[in-house]
Amino acid sequence: MTARTYSVAFEGVEARTVEVQCALSPGMPGFAIVGLPDKAVSEARERVRAALSALSIALPSRRITINLSPADLPKEGSHFDLPIALALLAALDMVPREDAEQVLAIGELSLDGALVPVNGALPAAMAAARQDRALLCPAGCGAEAAWVGATRVVAPASLTEAVQHFTGQAPLDSARPGEVLDGTNGRDLRDVKGQEHAKRALEIAAAGRHHLLMVGPPGSGKSMLAARLPGILPPLSALEALETSMVHSVAGLLDEGGISRQPPFRDPHHTASMAAIVGGGRGAGPGEISLAHNGVLFLDELPEFPRAVLETLRQPIETGEVVVSRANAHVRYPCRFMLVAAANPCKCGLLSDPRRACARAPGCGEDYMARISGPMMDRFDLRIDVPPVALSDLAAPVGGEGSAEVAQRVLAARELQRDRYGEAAGVRLNADAEGAVLEQVAEPDSQGRALLDKAAERFALSARGYHRVLRVARSIADLDGARQVRLPHVAEAVSLRLSQARGSVPA
Repeated sequence: MTARTYSVAFEGVEARTVEVQCALSPGMPGFAIVGLPDKAVSEARERVRAALSALSIALPSRRITINLSPADLPKEGSHFDLPIALALLAALDMVPREDAEQVLAIGELSLDGALVPVNGALPAAMAAARQDRALLCPAGCGAEAAWVGATRVVAPASLTEAVQHFTGQAPLDSARPGEVLDGTNGRDLRDVKGQEHAKRALEIAAAGRHHLLMVGPPGSGKSMLAARLPGILPPLSALEALETSMVHSVAGLLDEGGISRQPPFRDPHHTASMAAIVGGGRGAGPGEISLAHNGVLFLDELPEFPRAVLETLRQPIETGEVVVSRANAHVRYPCRFMLVAAANPCKCGLLSDPRRACARAPGCGEDYMARISGPMMDRFDLRIDVPPVALSDLAAPVGGEGSAEVAQRVLAARELQRDRYGEAAGVRLNADAEGAVLEQVAEPDSQGRALLDKAAERFALSARGYHRVLRVARSIADLDGARQVRLPHVAEAVSLRLSQARGSVPA
């Protein structure tokens, strides 16, 4: 007797279909799982045995073989417990076989038969929708999976409820989507006193999703500025929210099935490993750059990060995706993020104050910033110095523009870009524009072109640097509501590109 149902194996955010086959054959009683299972999948036979025993179901005195097809695809994770149990119950004629074949199941079993939530419910629901199947998952995953409205989601709390649903004793209603989470952190730009130049750079970076480097002494407000960046970013579109939530679902970071429209903000410590930043480790999971997809990756104390880690960011910054290659896995994750970095000008951070700087100044500053390679530095669109806040600014009352006012201008600029690029492949914002598209949308007037050419020759801008100045100028023009890039826009973009934050390395 044979029966089958379906599940998924995760390769990054992609859920590949796995057919779970169960065969009962004469011979020595046993329970075998084949098809390249890992340790967690192999241990499923003990959890399934105990869960069935809790339901007063005894395994037959036959040889039970579970095959996970395709057999050459590695299977990892405890989410295969439920489909294995379902296929076995169908083979025992305790669940209609036709119904078992019409669902895609994921879920971990407790020894008492309760279903434990697992990661990846959202990609699994997407896979079920593509195959025109219903998704069977634990109750704790139902709200998350139900966001994919193209398929029915059945979310029992236990194996008993699943059996009663399939046998018609107690049919379950479809799961409902979770709440849309606010996700705002309540931090306002109005709290930052002084630093008007840095606030302007933050606004421009947010408008076009440009990479930003802030260099200044300790206590000048670099981290404070970065922490307020999410407050001026527009909410994610429906497509962006789904893309981001897919990555967070695989990583198990979705809270109670809720999906947030707030762009993610990730700020790993400089001691984080390469696998934590880029991705990898057990199961080749997503790293911080993928968890920041469609949001912000903030690297504080940038020169303190290992150089090898920083160098691995160069290609993902350009392509918007990362491939985690391991001996048994080549997993692709999206990682289109805005990189915001902060750094002290030197090891002690007092290079700008001659009274307190060490005896090695200014050489210590050049050595410290030299930890960031020239190619990596070339990928920052905006580089600004963040000087110490003046005492007069600190004593002044809180005032000026808040995040709400800046967010309105950023949103207006983003809407101009979405209307401009439309269905252009791979282009959503100015930071994505390149080639003929960039030349068409960011062509400056004659005076702006003359200034840009002069700056490129005077400061030996690379081709990448030249095009990044054009992108920033286009974003500045969008903030002004201008149709064409003009001289003031180019001048501001050049000044932000050629900041002397890194004097020893040419732009």
